[in-house]
Amino acid sequence: MLHTPVCVPKDPARIVVVDPTFSLGMGLELDLPIVGAPLRLMSDRILRDEAVRRGVADLGSYFEPSIERLVALKPDLIIGSSLTDSAYPLLSQLAPTLLISAGNWKTYLSRLAQATGREQKAAELLAAYDARVAALKSRIPDQRVSVVRITSWDFQVNLDAPDAYGPFSVLRDVGVRRTDYETAQGNATLKRPDWEELDNLQGNMLLYIVGGANNSDTNGRHEEVTGNPLWRMLPAVRAGRVYRVDAGTWMEFSGTTSAHRVLDDIERLIIAKP
Repeated sequence: MLHTPVCVPKDPARIVVVDPTFSLGMGLELDLPIVGAPLRLMSDRILRDEAVRRGVADLGSYFEPSIERLVALKPDLIIGSSLTDSAYPLLSQLAPTLLISAGNWKTYLSRLAQATGREQKAAELLAAYDARVAALKSRIPDQRVSVVRITSWDFQVNLDAPDAYGPFSVLRDVGVRRTDYETAQGNATLKRPDWEELDNLQGNMLLYIVGGANNSDTNGRHEEVTGNPLWRMLPAVRAGRVYRVDAGTWMEFSGTTSAHRVLDDIERLIIAKP
């Protein structure tokens, strides 16, 4: 559902988005006239460069965007996710503010399109995604794939679950099987294993994510993990079937463009290296 009733202009000409993932990525995919977004801390360089190419002004950090810059852009519509709930009272005084509550990326795209009169464009984007998924399904090898994120402070395993986060729902759509430890049927979407629990990552192949919104790729954590005997004992690591994937794509997932980049990784790694 849309977060709160709002009178959306029929043809907004100056849209500001206040999250640099779903709202920015999907907004650009729908060809919305976005004039501002928080670009500073983005790890998805491809999306950031595309936003800059289209003339989107930088509002600074997602955690604390510049209200002064936002006001100067004179938006006639502000769009964000429900993660910006606390900012709604202020934002709604500046322009009509649409906050969308939807964890599933396809649902978010459909609701954003419905609110802005871009239903046909969204349908075309999703149809192209569905067609590619259908074409790849029969090529997925019969193996299990483990996926883990290395942060500066812990390990994170995004689960194969009904409400899986974007890239992991793509894996689910295309039929990539995860291990039992990485699969859930309820509302859980994330586990935080300790070093000993890493042993549950028994996939024939291991994909891992490092960096992004944390500095685990530059502060020595990456090397600490990959040099640890417990990491080296994982079946996929021992077999030389461990691959790093891009944090910008996998942790700043932002719509069908990100989904196709995940499918690129599936083709390049899971299908081409069975």
